[in-house]
Amino acid sequence: MTEEWQSRVALVWATASRSSTSELLGRIDELVEERPDDDATALFEAASARDYIGEEAAAEPLYRRSLALGLDEPLRGRAVIQLASTLRNLGRPDEAITILQDGFANDADHRLIGSARAFLALCLADTGDERAAIAVALDALADHLAEYSGSVRAYAAQLIALE
Repeated sequence: MTEEWQSRVALVWATASRSSTSELLGRIDELVEERPDDDATALFEAASARDYIGEEAAAEPLYRRSLALGLDEPLRGRAVIQLASTLRNLGRPDEAITILQDGFANDADHRLIGSARAFLALCLADTGDERAAIAVALDALADHLAEYSGSVRAYAAQLIALE
């Protein structure tokens, strides 16, 4: 993977909000075509573009393939979260919960763990487990509180214990 290729991808994303969906997808696909078929990063970018324009069903297999090929950090964490979000949008929150829990199970200090917990809370709410969703969200929030983080974390644990 060249820095020049990654810079061109970054430029596409930097202008994404000013691009039409077909323009964004076309630009990303042109860049992806420059890479080998088994390039995990290129597959991730193809998935992200489809996800961005609302084509979650087309994004899902690309995310899965990029992860299966051994996508490196920091993109691996992003791919796990984006795949989970895609699954949630496709009406499969239980599967998304598993993806998030498995994807970050061995890395509680991952730089995206807060983001992963936010999506986990959304998925839990979608399954009807609002208490667990609130507990996960409060636990994630506790990491950012100047005061009372211990209390908020304890109350979050109580929410789950009271179920």
